Amino acid sequence: MGDWQSAAKRAAAYYAVDHFVQSGMRLGLGTGSTVAFVLERLAQRLQTGDLRDIAGIPTSEATAQRAQALGIPLLSFDDVQSLDLCIDGADEVDPSLNLVKGLGGALVREKIVASASRSMVVVVDESKIVPKLGTRAPLPVEVLTFGWQLHEAWLRSLGVEPVLRRTAQGEPFVSDNGNYIYDCHFPQGIDDPMRVEAAINNRPGVVENGLFLGYATQVVIGMESGDVVVKRVAEEA
Repeated sequence: MGDWQSAAKRAAAYYAVDHFVQSGMRLGLGTGSTVAFVLERLAQRLQTGDLRDIAGIPTSEATAQRAQALGIPLLSFDDVQSLDLCIDGADEVDPSLNLVKGLGGALVREKIVASASRSMVVVVDESKIVPKLGTRAPLPVEVLTFGWQLHEAWLRSLGVEPVLRRTAQGEPFVSDNGNYIYDCHFPQGIDDPMRVEAAINNRPGVVENGLFLGYATQVVIGMESGDVVVKRVAEEA
């Protein structure tokens, strides 16, 4: 990651917290390097008293641990049935604000939390903006470990190149849910995201995929120039 990207991620994260989070909110807390800056800013504003009565549901064990270390109160769905706002990152954002997420391995919990939120603010640096999904990042597909071997050939029949995600030691990567993940590469990008999502999620043994279609209400983009740009659903290209 270049120095500008880290600065851009921080700028986007700080802007999102400063402009969209209000005292009393129940938040969905995403996963990833940009969300780390979101947690940092939330903690700062809670400590100064600028924000009060904030609590969140984390989308991963890593986010939960970081939030607890920073003193951010956490909830579960035993406590609340809906959230005011979800703040999360993305691996790709297209002109309609559709997303590919899941390179951090938390796509299932991220989608559950996003679906339970009244709005979703996505924080990214400008390198994540793409003309078509699937052109920059693979599409993660989380599958049950039982019968995981059956999915590779089927995914290839869709015209994609599936790669089972592995750890640095060469072992299959295991999500917080105890599942495996295939990273699916689309040679020409994803032409029809809705069709792809329906086909993949209709497959027995597939838990979820990383297409987030129609979830984002705003995207906060940190630019290499140092500026922050906000795109909203009403501003679709």
